[in-house]
Amino acid sequence: MNALSSFFPNLNLNPNHNPLHVMGKEIMIRIKITIRSVPLLSAGLIVLLLAGCAVGPTYKRPAVNSPTTFRNAGSDTNSLGDLPWWQLFQDPVLKNLIQTSLTNNYDLRIAAARIEQSREILVQTRSAYYPQVGYELGVGGGKNVSGGLPSPTGKGAGKEYFGALDASWEIDLWGRVRRLSESARAQYFATEEARRDVTVSLVSGVAQSYFQILALDDELVIAKNATNSFAESLRIFDERLRGGVASKLETSAAEAALDSAAATIPELRRQIVAQEDSLSVLLGFNPGPISRDTNAFNQTTLPDIPPGLPSSLMERRPDVRQAEQLMISANAQIGVAKANFYPQLSLSGLFGRVSPELSMLTGGGANAWEAAAEVVGPIFQGGQLRAQVREARAVWDETRLSYQSTILRAFQEVADALTSREELSRERDFQSRAVAAYEEAVKVANQRYRGGQASYYELLQEQQLLFPAQNTLAQVHLNQLLATVQLYKALGGGWIAPTSPGQPADSPKN
Repeated sequence: MNALSSFFPNLNLNPNHNPLHVMGKEIMIRIKITIRSVPLLSAGLIVLLLAGCAVGPTYKRPAVNSPTTFRNAGSDTNSLGDLPWWQLFQDPVLKNLIQTSLTNNYDLRIAAARIEQSREILVQTRSAYYPQVGYELGVGGGKNVSGGLPSPTGKGAGKEYFGALDASWEIDLWGRVRRLSESARAQYFATEEARRDVTVSLVSGVAQSYFQILALDDELVIAKNATNSFAESLRIFDERLRGGVASKLETSAAEAALDSAAATIPELRRQIVAQEDSLSVLLGFNPGPISRDTNAFNQTTLPDIPPGLPSSLMERRPDVRQAEQLMISANAQIGVAKANFYPQLSLSGLFGRVSPELSMLTGGGANAWEAAAEVVGPIFQGGQLRAQVREARAVWDETRLSYQSTILRAFQEVADALTSREELSRERDFQSRAVAAYEEAVKVANQRYRGGQASYYELLQEQQLLFPAQNTLAQVHLNQLLATVQLYKALGGGWIAPTSPGQPADSPKN
């Protein structure tokens, strides 16, 4: 009571009435700050000024040694990665598949759930900025008890009712709460970038799986054509063998070619089913067939490729942006660790009513209140706090190196995709000419056979060279499409930031 009177000289309490005893428990409220003199007022102003400080390093993006241009590409401010996914390939079936996957894919929905978790963690962290207010209601009884302990001068048995509001507030003198909030905010942004990275992978994954199915459809057509051609050759050789004008060698060779071509058909069908099932899972569906135009493979054209400037990758690629947010979070944790060296000031207060009768809680003068301030700080922790700072700095070093490694890997992926696209273009030109030459050879061999200038065995040999060349050309075309998708992914394409609050991300405009 004397302590309270020294802080609050105008406070008039009955010395025989201890509010903490009546309530039956101790409730610490941390506001022992009173303005009684000019020095105390000055000290309070100093505290408020210190509240604007935040210990720890200010985040600065580390320097990155980025190339001025990509190999096999000139400098261009535009980029394929800036193109919305629904404009990359003008294929309505692919567009519909990607839209479906962005709605149903479970990996993307899991990433969205993680964003919600991170957002609520941020809200919890930022709640430390504000006073925490609560209430207590209770009833108790006892005999010869004072302050919760036996007392010979205590009153007789009886009930006591109490109700109170209490509040506490940590004054963020050194920016500990602000650094915690900064770290949580960066973690939240990192989960946003992680979702965008999943979107990039999903868009490219759906496109790759779709093109692989189309390529398998094309190879299946080639295999069926080869089987039909070899079956016709076998029929002719078998007739000639029975007529005594052909050898068993020609018949056996034709039969082997037929069986080899026919054997590829079940394997191709198996691969088609596996790819359809894989794509169905990406779409969020049970494994099943995928509706498509089986002749769309050779109709798919490659878009123009402006790679953009290397430095813009840091702004477009979600994995790079995610790595930077994790680095920002780690940087803020250094400030949190350093703030633990400094005292923490907490303010608290309580106001309530206590009475031996329930009806008196709403009237009378049975008031109880308290105000307190508490300063808590370390003196000796056995090196724990210094170790925490060193740990936080080590985590920062890890995230910085991870950030720089992610950027380096991004440059590599773009350079590799550009090189693949350029070299595959040359390979396709050569392979197209080879297929055209084999087709001409088969045509000439057929004419020579019909003119009696060559045996059918010569035609069979040319057919055996043509169909593998056609398969190779189909594979090269597929590799070109996949390289384009890989480049699109490497450039950070696949997601579009919303242009307005009402425009959702990752969706085409209507």
